[in-house]
Amino acid sequence: MSTHSVADAKNHLSELIDRALGGEGIIVTRHGAPVVELRALRPAPPPVGEADIAWLAARRVPARGGVETPSQSLAALRDEDAG
Repeated sequence: MSTHSVADAKNHLSELIDRALGGEGIIVTRHGAPVVELRALRPAPPPVGEADIAWLAARRVPARGGVETPSQSLAALRDEDAG
């Protein structure tokens, strides 16, 4: 992780951004105190599309018979406490 003053960061911002994109941590200081960290952002995941939904639907595992769903279990617990 490297440290740079505000003035240095201003004069070399493009280079510092490239270094941050390469994985280096960059700290910017003002009067010797750290005030800002430059780091790369993760790219946003692609939106879920129709092909993704179809893929999930084709691989869905059917529910086993005789097994309570989570909502049924919660309802049974709630009814126990009420009675």
